[in-house]
Amino acid sequence: MEDASMEYGESNKDNEVAPALIAVHPTQESVAVAVGSELRVFDLRQGGAISLEDDSSSGSLHKDSIRAIRYGANGKLLVSAGDDKLVKIWSTESWRCITTVCSEKRVTAVAISHNGLYVCFADKFGVVWIVNLDMPDGQAAVNKKAAPLLSHYCSIITSLEFSPDGKFLVSADRDFKIRVTVFPKKPLDGAHEIQSFCLGHTEFVSCLSFVCSQEYPHGFLVSGSGDSTVRLWDISSGHLLDTCEVGEKAGLLVSNGREAECYSAVTDLCTNPDGSLVAVAVQRQVPDYVLQGIILLKCDHSGRTLSCAKVVSIGGGTFIPTSLRICSSTRLLWMVTGVSNLRVSEQPSSARVRVISGLTKSNDQHEPFVLEDNEVPAGAKLLEKLQGSLSYSEEVFLAAAEAVKTAMSNLLIKKQYSADKREFRKRTRNDKKIKQ
Repeated sequence: MEDASMEYGESNKDNEVAPALIAVHPTQESVAVAVGSELRVFDLRQGGAISLEDDSSSGSLHKDSIRAIRYGANGKLLVSAGDDKLVKIWSTESWRCITTVCSEKRVTAVAISHNGLYVCFADKFGVVWIVNLDMPDGQAAVNKKAAPLLSHYCSIITSLEFSPDGKFLVSADRDFKIRVTVFPKKPLDGAHEIQSFCLGHTEFVSCLSFVCSQEYPHGFLVSGSGDSTVRLWDISSGHLLDTCEVGEKAGLLVSNGREAECYSAVTDLCTNPDGSLVAVAVQRQVPDYVLQGIILLKCDHSGRTLSCAKVVSIGGGTFIPTSLRICSSTRLLWMVTGVSNLRVSEQPSSARVRVISGLTKSNDQHEPFVLEDNEVPAGAKLLEKLQGSLSYSEEVFLAAAEAVKTAMSNLLIKKQYSADKREFRKRTRNDKKIKQ
């Protein structure tokens, strides 16, 4: 059977790498990093590492790669989920797992409603599920069941976002689609009203975020994609407002007078609090070129346009971000690079954290700059906890960048199978439902 599987090109699950992820508390009280199955959290108020407590029936934290981590808008909850088909909801006051939800499939994205009453998560087969955390006695049950909310019909969902007013849930998928769904008053009964579709990307949509300001509190949606673009949308109508060719504007595509054979995929993005800047991480697909840094885009709300403002270089080693988050209170941009299950390294799970300051309004004179390790909040103590070590190897992270590129291609670029191969995959599927 193993030989047959290899004949049909099936990937070995044990060889899959998972990019390192980062999440920041809204007021920067804590920072969390996920590397493989490890969830590392540092308390910036107390200045020390946090020990997570999990008394759920699963008997441990996560058993497989974590694919999503997220703080709630009020900072009271942290959600982690991934390939072990477990969604864990943590209280940031006690750092105990207050709820564990079993998913039928591997989890790819999570979102938390602004009021903290609902957690949504998407599975590998394109179904979005919802968990109600509102309990009569004010305490969430240790084990809860999720209810189906909506579906993308067998397309991997890559990102979930609630709109700034909480009226819509936006979901993006591998098949180039962005769906805007009206979040119902009774979400446990399902979400049946689609507000719009945002269509225009020509490759997988990898990430979503909202930009909003006092003048435009409803906000506009920004999306990043494998087609090397960041796009600006009006979600009420689904209209495309502007497209920024990130690769071209940042000088990433070098074709020497002919069409470039590869492209640069946008892997993550986030926005600063006033919505004037969008920070973009790019995983290069162009041979012999590495973007060690991030791209900053200027968002003009009144003109409804995106434009490339600058490229912020991360010196001092090979640093290609796999995840970005901006703290809404301090305006610091937190970044992580790294992967798990990296076979070429003695350390299979490696991470490196960097921080950029100076992300104020785009028309300010202050230039963004990268903090040195001793200037990062809590310094060496935080880095040792979140990275696992203070030392790191440039060769390891260069190999990690290549592994992430390959993993993204395998996961998000849709494969075409012959009829015989599709039939073989159906017969050999191993995704049995977890008994609740």
